[in-house]
Amino acid sequence: MKYKALALDLDGTLTDNNKELPERNKEAIFKAIEKGVSVILASGRPLFGITPIADALELKERGGYILAYNGGQIIDCKTGECLHKRILPRDCMEDVCRFARDNGVWALTYEDTTVVCESDDDPYVVREAKCNYTTVKKVDSLIDYVDYEVSKFLVVGEHKKLLPVRDAILAKYEGKVDAFFSEDYFLEVVPANVAKDESLKILLEKIGLTTDELIACGDGMNDIPMLKVAALSVVMENGYDEVKKYADVIAPSNEDCGVAAIIEEYLL
Repeated sequence: MKYKALALDLDGTLTDNNKELPERNKEAIFKAIEKGVSVILASGRPLFGITPIADALELKERGGYILAYNGGQIIDCKTGECLHKRILPRDCMEDVCRFARDNGVWALTYEDTTVVCESDDDPYVVREAKCNYTTVKKVDSLIDYVDYEVSKFLVVGEHKKLLPVRDAILAKYEGKVDAFFSEDYFLEVVPANVAKDESLKILLEKIGLTTDELIACGDGMNDIPMLKVAALSVVMENGYDEVKKYADVIAPSNEDCGVAAIIEEYLL
């Protein structure tokens, strides 16, 4: 079998528009695993936001992997072992919060199983919480509250207001921190060189595979790195036009179980 690993974005790719896992996708993934395919859930979500999907796919029992925070953490679902972890440098976090405040947008991060932010009613903050099946813990000062290690900050708001935040972060922390969009309204802030391509390379090497054996499915801007390195790059019909430029195959939309269609055609 030519392809032995399948990397799947979640939102807009594996899940439907209600953030639910379609039964057809689930059954196709079960069949792929039975044929020996390594299934990898690759998402910008925090670990706790990916775990419900991993549980629905029974990856703890069947085997599989999670790339959380765009690859800031790599987890072996079967053993629970953290295979790789990257942490944001502390000195950048205060500036991320300040740049966000100065531009009228919100910075947030994660604690245990909640989103932590200085707002609990901003629509973009609420959207991130819903994406992760959780709630928002409102704090007076995010930077004063966060006294623990974090793999990612997310800055949320209107795209035009996020652009100067991104530029300020990249200008001050070049080589230490990356800032990129997963959606027009979500600016991901992660340690330098944390992206789905680099984390997939790390994981594949650990499990004895290469990108020549990888199918990657995505729809968003943060999926572009993994689409560029995969042997077969799949973009969902609902994906951004910019992302579709990197596709070998355009699959049916996430609402039409495009992931299952790809598995059925290329893996089963």
